[in-house]
Amino acid sequence: MSLNSQILITAILGVIFGFVLNLFPNTQFFDASIYGLSIVSSIFIGLLKMLLIPLIFSSIVVGVSNLEASGQLSRTWKITLMCCVTTTTLALILGLACAHLFNVGKGVDIVMFQDAMSAHNTPDTLTPSSFFTNFIQNTLINPFKAFAEGNVLAVVVFALFVGVALVKGGENFRTVRKLSHQFFDIMMLMIGWVMKLAPLGILALLAKLIATEDVSVLSRLAEFAAVVTGTTIFHGVVVLPLLLWIFGKMNPLTFFKGTRAALITAFATSSSSATMPLSMKCAQENLGVRPQTAGFVIPLGTQLNMDGTALYEAAAALFIANLMGLDLTIGQQLIVCATAMIASLGAPGIPSAGMVTMIMVLQSVGLPAEAIAILLPIDRLLDTVRTVVNVQGDMMISVVVDRYTKEENTV
Repeated sequence: MSLNSQILITAILGVIFGFVLNLFPNTQFFDASIYGLSIVSSIFIGLLKMLLIPLIFSSIVVGVSNLEASGQLSRTWKITLMCCVTTTTLALILGLACAHLFNVGKGVDIVMFQDAMSAHNTPDTLTPSSFFTNFIQNTLINPFKAFAEGNVLAVVVFALFVGVALVKGGENFRTVRKLSHQFFDIMMLMIGWVMKLAPLGILALLAKLIATEDVSVLSRLAEFAAVVTGTTIFHGVVVLPLLLWIFGKMNPLTFFKGTRAALITAFATSSSSATMPLSMKCAQENLGVRPQTAGFVIPLGTQLNMDGTALYEAAAALFIANLMGLDLTIGQQLIVCATAMIASLGAPGIPSAGMVTMIMVLQSVGLPAEAIAILLPIDRLLDTVRTVVNVQGDMMISVVVDRYTKEENTV
């Protein structure tokens, strides 16, 4: 049985087991099961995190050196950036449009959230200028510190410099270039080993998610949760596949079949970074993306391309504004879109990324930072869906970029 099929079957079993556990709350069976699931899921996630930083570094170095040597780096970079901006912009427009269409937040009594807002301790707020200062200070740092702290964006930046330096050095660095290729091959081999545990890890993660999340909190926020979830799914099922079909010349069904394992893993882990090893594996082995393209585009996309996050933050800002009884002008909504796009690009480079960037979006139009307390009860559940779309977008862009750089190479 293929890995895709194994992950699909165990994902279904995990959901079923999670619902079964909900039938036996506060029992020894429930506690023992959660403990066992926590151990299995922690081992799986821990192995992925262990390999993540070495994989990102080696894949970026190898990808840049190969692309630079063939004269494709500039074109690959430009197409990647263009795709990221395009898909994120479409996600923002879609999120605001659906929030307007369904009037999310209107008619809901804000009083019911006052206690949560007053009791919530917000992190230090950031103005746009301090945000960029913080972003730079956490990106351009000692690479060894970045490796030790797992600062993905800082590792990506350093790897870009190393890759370009290897090419500029030419024959002087031939040994180092060969070693970097061999190290990347070692990482891919080790990822293959870890992926053998993926079905079991996915089962444990989904069962634990279903059994421990308090779904009842959705009752008062159900409309917003439903609109955001539906809009995010629409972006992932309609918008992105349409762009893939037009620009990537790939059948969406072929794409979903080849990326099923990565998408299920993204749903279970709610982490595009943790899913990145499997995303690269699916792109190369199932979608036919060249290793140098996948090794360059997907790690960058993990940091730069967050459609689901941008869509959620834009819709959330309008939702909170409606709760407060404020009508945002067109200009204010454009500010929300711009801030959400910048925040989604900069999120991995700052501490408490999701919380602080959401605060930045709210403050850009004068909404209270404490209002994020309203969203915290449903954030974990919504995060699963938007992470899937984030990961899907990364793999889709790798297909599009690979197609256009292949065409240039054959001309």
